[in-house]
Amino acid sequence: MTGQPAYLRNGRFDILAANALGRALYAPVYDSPLFARRGPVNTARFLFLDPGSAGFWPRWEKTANDSVAALRAETGRSPHDKALTDLIGELSTRSDDFARRWARHDVTLHRSGVKHLRHPLAGDLALPYEALDLPADPGLRITVYSPEPGSPERRALDLLAAMTGPAATEPGRSATV
Repeated sequence: MTGQPAYLRNGRFDILAANALGRALYAPVYDSPLFARRGPVNTARFLFLDPGSAGFWPRWEKTANDSVAALRAETGRSPHDKALTDLIGELSTRSDDFARRWARHDVTLHRSGVKHLRHPLAGDLALPYEALDLPADPGLRITVYSPEPGSPERRALDLLAAMTGPAATEPGRSATV
């Protein structure tokens, strides 16, 4: 899969693998100083602990609400996951925004929709996506963005792919999807 951005994540929002275009699309997350000394790249940690996340997600409030509600759903699915409880503890103590949302007890799952991103090279994007659970690997989900052919988003992704090339996947940080 090379023409569509795609990444694989677990229920804790750790990005476990991404194709080159997925890595390029999520470059602001991968490049965050939060992950310079520790891994894996985690979109929830980026969302609540990196001040640059509001620039990447122009609909930050909705993204934050959806992410917390999905993490709450994951705690129901994996109540004994220590890494998950550690992440929730870290976010609860380091982010008032997270703690306030966590206290609401909202639960949700999103399998499709439109993700709004503001990429430093590709600009504002409204990307349709599908999130597919992997039955053989419970808790893992692949997300694929699929803009319409000829759309401004498709053209922006084609430009991003041309600017970043296949070297966008950093060894040791991401694998090919």
